[in-house]
Amino acid sequence: MMMIRYVAGALFLTALSILTVADGRHDFIKLPSDGTAGADDDSVGTRWAVLLAGSSGYWNYRHQADICHAYQILRKGGLKDENIIVFMYDDIAYNVENPRPGVLINSPHGEDVYKGVPKDYTGNDVTPNNFYNVLLGNKTALTGGSGKVVDSGPNDHIFVFYSDHGGPGVLGMPTSHYIYANDLIEVLVKKHASGTYKKLVFYLEACEAGSIFEGLLPKGLNIYATTASNAEESSWGTYCPGDYPSPPPEYETCLGDLYSISWMEDSDIHNLRTETLSQQYELVKKRTANENSYYGSHVMQYGDVKLNAESLFTYLGTDPANDNLTFVDENSPLPSSKPVNQRDADLLHFWHKFRKAPEGSDRKFAAQKQLSEAMVHRTHVDSSIKLIGKLLFGIDKGPQMLKTMRPSGQPLVDDWDCLKSLVRTFETHCGSLSQYGMKHMRSIANICNAGVTREQMAEASAQACTSFPSNSWSSLHRGFSA
Repeated sequence: MMMIRYVAGALFLTALSILTVADGRHDFIKLPSDGTAGADDDSVGTRWAVLLAGSSGYWNYRHQADICHAYQILRKGGLKDENIIVFMYDDIAYNVENPRPGVLINSPHGEDVYKGVPKDYTGNDVTPNNFYNVLLGNKTALTGGSGKVVDSGPNDHIFVFYSDHGGPGVLGMPTSHYIYANDLIEVLVKKHASGTYKKLVFYLEACEAGSIFEGLLPKGLNIYATTASNAEESSWGTYCPGDYPSPPPEYETCLGDLYSISWMEDSDIHNLRTETLSQQYELVKKRTANENSYYGSHVMQYGDVKLNAESLFTYLGTDPANDNLTFVDENSPLPSSKPVNQRDADLLHFWHKFRKAPEGSDRKFAAQKQLSEAMVHRTHVDSSIKLIGKLLFGIDKGPQMLKTMRPSGQPLVDDWDCLKSLVRTFETHCGSLSQYGMKHMRSIANICNAGVTREQMAEASAQACTSFPSNSWSSLHRGFSA
């Protein structure tokens, strides 16, 4: 665990680390064990995919790299561009910080994954509403972007992959309100009711990712979901400076996320006709747990788990170059030695940027300023939430009320409208939660579950936050999360 020392005057971080069978197309007889693994393309209808990177900022390089890598896997698997919809802010490839302009890599020795990726929804068009309407195939409700939607039919299969920061009950977005779990589940239920897909698989990379489906995703929708973490823990960045293997020395940021690169590097090297969703889940679970060390998380599965008996080919297609590479657990990539907590990856970037910059340079000053502002923001959000808890529930009960965990299988909150209202109330008085402050969503949910009204929250927030920082992490720049 990274040791963080807050240096008075300088206000910057000084810690050094945060840290085969035949494919079946020409067989006249199939063995029962072949199952769907040898199925023809026609048997799965059309494959659709929606890929979403929910962040912006060079320190979040890994999320867009994850999404671009997934696109390359799908294209090699035979999916057409018309059936792959990509959401990403697209501020990384040509960012001034990127040592290889126009190139993104997702591993230390990886190929360029940015080349050819469609720019369907970029910049301010990466919104929850556009994401929902793309999934629903609702072209008329879109604002901006390419206009591509999942125009699927009853025999089609859909793959959804999201990568970014998250918190209890929420997923980040780069320019607008968060994705709230209840809204996403409502969209998935509506998609099922429309009869416009056969089966759907959802891979989710985020902190507390399990909270998006825990107690919320009904069975019977023909949806199978796996998450990078359970409902109460962080997920992890990997291929970070100081990690092994480490990124090339010119990179000062993490190149990938542990869960994401686990399923993608597995898909890169296997014949997906002969590998099931279940086999990949077990492999990714093992690698992401990182030998059950502190530097890992618990991969989870939700929804109609019986679907995991199907082949990955049904959703991702398969690279013909891998036709002879049958799945074997032992030939899969090894875990990273020391991943970085997703919420600390920005600090790691700012620190390495500061450390490597020439003394007295504008770059060194800018990195120190970024690091200082991030630390000040963290301190402000943490102390504000803690004080609000004490004002609402008392000095003794407050901390415990904020930390209360509901039993497994229950959703985060009973009234999602209350949660959104109290988030907005907090941010009005205390500033943006931001990608770091998302971790406090459970505290705000607990305040809702205790029956606190918006007026009571406003009074407590006003007392706790007589002012808030006006730096780049402020809601003055970031807007509101709800």
